[in-house]
Amino acid sequence: MTSIQSVEDFKAFVQGVESSDSYKRPLAFGLGVRRSKGGKTLDVLFPQVNYEANYGSAAVFAKVGGVASGSNGYAVLDKAKLAEAFAVFAPFHDDLENHGNVQALKMIHDAYRESEGYADVDVIAYFLFDGSQSVETPEEAYFKLQCLSQRCVQPHGINVGGAFGALNNVAWTNYGPIFPEDVASIRLKYLFSERPLQVSHIDKFPYLVDYHLPSGCRITSNSQVRLGAHLGEGTTVMPAGYINFNAGTAGSAMVEGRISAGVFVGNHTDLGGGASIMGTLSGGNKNVISIGEKCLLGANAGTGISLGFGCTIEAGLYITGGMKVFLYNKEGQPVNLAGDVVEDGSNIVKALELNGRDNMLFIQDSRNGRVICKPNPKTIELNEVLHNN
Repeated sequence: MTSIQSVEDFKAFVQGVESSDSYKRPLAFGLGVRRSKGGKTLDVLFPQVNYEANYGSAAVFAKVGGVASGSNGYAVLDKAKLAEAFAVFAPFHDDLENHGNVQALKMIHDAYRESEGYADVDVIAYFLFDGSQSVETPEEAYFKLQCLSQRCVQPHGINVGGAFGALNNVAWTNYGPIFPEDVASIRLKYLFSERPLQVSHIDKFPYLVDYHLPSGCRITSNSQVRLGAHLGEGTTVMPAGYINFNAGTAGSAMVEGRISAGVFVGNHTDLGGGASIMGTLSGGNKNVISIGEKCLLGANAGTGISLGFGCTIEAGLYITGGMKVFLYNKEGQPVNLAGDVVEDGSNIVKALELNGRDNMLFIQDSRNGRVICKPNPKTIELNEVLHNN
């Protein structure tokens, strides 16, 4: 490969790669450290995901890895290829802090060695050209999940359908991921050591904090947030809170309830203890639910419909799509969906008809059990001190 000494040399190299008829710029790419056993992938850690950015680095990794097609996939980079790629970045060796891909490349190269543990370890350069296609491989699943967790895309911004089928079920341990059928023998190996084997969980998904620490967040129990969750700046997840993959928050949020898969919660929203938002995985719910800014779900409340800006559901009340709801205006008069005053009894709608509306207050009349929706007179304000993370 031609010696590269200057930024102009580097630009010429990139232009030469990109001018090839067989080359296509990826939507996203990244270097990943992969662990596998018997040809089956355990996990892949991508220190930095590049999404619609850093195309020069993409060209370098593609050239060194021999990637030319426009299909989602990866190339394996051994230590010699990692060194070759690092040499191409020579003009930036003295400024690694401002070149994240080069810095990650150097760290991976310097740490690279033959595995002495349970898993085989290698390095891949993953290239995503089509984010709308379903997941086909474990490598694609891990890359897309980290696109979400590194805030490259919001939930539903990339297709993670098929991830369950592509990922392998793994026992997550203090010695790394291990296939469940191998745990018994490995446990005996360490039983008499000062550091016995401990299994945190058995699942296809690892914990987010073992792969990425989202800036400006507090996660008080690592088991409560899966890899693939998107946590906005300022989010606090308390021990009773839970955030699934392809779900999360846009910004500051207090999460003491459950954010199920597919759900996205707006800025400055509070989910009280035990609160639950219906997701798209279990139960076959087809209504993709979002929660707007400055909403409050009281303790043990829940919803199967989307909420717009400034909505509140009182504690203990779960709003389902087919639930009968009685509508009233701020003066307490019965109204229809258009806001026209009507006879009492003509103000009944299904909750799903209120999907996504702003400034709704849902309460239950303790005298007759009616679920009532009326204009919300006050929106919540989060305690800024609790979310200055």
